[in-house]
Amino acid sequence: MSGTKQKCMQNKYLVKKASGEVEPFSQQKFENSLRKAGASDETIQNIVSDIKNWLHEGVSTHKIYARAFGLLKKKSGGSAARYKLKKAMLELGPTGFPFEQFIGELMKQQGFEVKTGQLIKGVCVQHEVDVVATNHKIQCLMECKFHNSPEKISNVQVPLYIRSRMNDIIEVRKNDTEYKGLEFQSWVVTNTRFSSDAIDYGTCSGLKMLSWDFPENNSLKDLIERYRIFPITTLVHLTQKQKIALTEKGIVLCRQLWQKKEILDEFGLSNTNKLKVIDELTALCH
Repeated sequence: MSGTKQKCMQNKYLVKKASGEVEPFSQQKFENSLRKAGASDETIQNIVSDIKNWLHEGVSTHKIYARAFGLLKKKSGGSAARYKLKKAMLELGPTGFPFEQFIGELMKQQGFEVKTGQLIKGVCVQHEVDVVATNHKIQCLMECKFHNSPEKISNVQVPLYIRSRMNDIIEVRKNDTEYKGLEFQSWVVTNTRFSSDAIDYGTCSGLKMLSWDFPENNSLKDLIERYRIFPITTLVHLTQKQKIALTEKGIVLCRQLWQKKEILDEFGLSNTNKLKVIDELTALCH
């Protein structure tokens, strides 16, 4: 009997991914996702037991996630917030501007000085660059591609286009005494994924690429956890309207809201809800 068939029998049910593909339900993978979110062993055991009793053939991973998230939210707001991180990155819209701000904050955490929405002269034309991050030896010219659906990915046309734009800028800056001694890096960043062709071309051409799950061990999700810069869209006790209002004030990180908790008073939250939000912020920021 093949390994795949044995696995199907062990896990009993096939589940449907967002891409439409089906795969056997993996209890180990499910437990790991809860553990990474900071759930206790007891909470994990209780949620896994509930999901296994409820699970049925062909159920979507989206429905499994939604049920698990609801159960986790009752136990721990902080863990629920981390558990919904991937979805939270899709909720940073509706425009791409908050995502650009978020990437700027990510670069600041790595010691860069950051400017966003810059108009920069190239050899041929002027270009708008989403994020320009500079330290003592490197300047990163970064294009941000925001998507509000996990099915939307960046194909090979994206790095092809960005590589040519950034080359046009670098040709000017490498001969400008203002930038003497700096190494220039061209970047493309997305909150979803790149196609395999996009990764192949970007890697071959020297373009730095950052997505939800690429590069391995240094992906967007890895960097968020490493630097603890969770987007405010992870918070489970604020409405989407309230989160959008915060991004319009330039607050895209939980850390920023933690430092300006008085802003919560503008939303007319009950004391109970306000305390729940603060508990989430405490768990995510410390």
